[in-house]
Amino acid sequence: MDWLRKIFNFFLFSSIYISLCSVLMTWQTSHVLNLPVSHDFFWFVFFASMCSYNFHWFLTPQSQKSPDRVKWTHDHKNTHLLFYFAGVIGSVVFFIKLRYHWVALLFATFITFLYSAPKIPLPYFRFLKQVAIGKTTFLTMVWTFVTAIMPVFIAGEHFNHQMKLFAASRFFLIYGICILFDYRDRDDDKEEGIRSMITYFDEQGVNRLFIFSLIAFAIFTLGLLFTGLSLIAVIVLLLPGCILAILYPYAKRNFSDYLYYFVLDGLMMLSGLLMLLLPI
Repeated sequence: MDWLRKIFNFFLFSSIYISLCSVLMTWQTSHVLNLPVSHDFFWFVFFASMCSYNFHWFLTPQSQKSPDRVKWTHDHKNTHLLFYFAGVIGSVVFFIKLRYHWVALLFATFITFLYSAPKIPLPYFRFLKQVAIGKTTFLTMVWTFVTAIMPVFIAGEHFNHQMKLFAASRFFLIYGICILFDYRDRDDDKEEGIRSMITYFDEQGVNRLFIFSLIAFAIFTLGLLFTGLSLIAVIVLLLPGCILAILYPYAKRNFSDYLYYFVLDGLMMLSGLLMLLLPI
């Protein structure tokens, strides 16, 4: 079954999977908040994610924490470049289609670029490593802005109480997941000179930050009950957080690429997938 593993690795490590996650999360926002979001925006999110993640991995040095992905990346550099340029072209095409929202689109593009910029082998960009103290928070903000806030702008709506609670709920779910990723990568980040809260905190500090994130996620998600969202929808939204809490001790010991890039990343879109498949 080696061919199945190769297909799965291609789907996962070429960033097709994470790009589909971002699209599904964006769709979920439009579904839960009843937003008339153009399909062009879903395509923009897909191609922008492909562009960003393939750019990021093309520049990522080898690491013992990601042996499967790093090996795949080393063996498929041309694939990353091809998908990066495909992402650039697709992003530009759908940027033009969505040009009336150019301010929000440019802002999203800029903050997404900033996350990978420290990996560019030029002095000015490497300087960003020294100021990336909020690395975990910054990445979470990028994901939240693109998948939970921008759909509101694209739909031409103004933020109401429900939209704010939903965005906050998503922020703290993603933040909890990012804490685990940064915990796994903290030795590599220290070697590269990348600063983040996780590189400074001790074990108990990391645990407290994670618990705080999940509690905040639960509070904001439960708050959606008071905005008219159904109980079953709120339960589905809470499910990824419950699974994340169960996986947390195991994920701190097992740094498998498949656990992190398939299971943990997949938790971001799990509730959206359930809402897509079920009449919720």
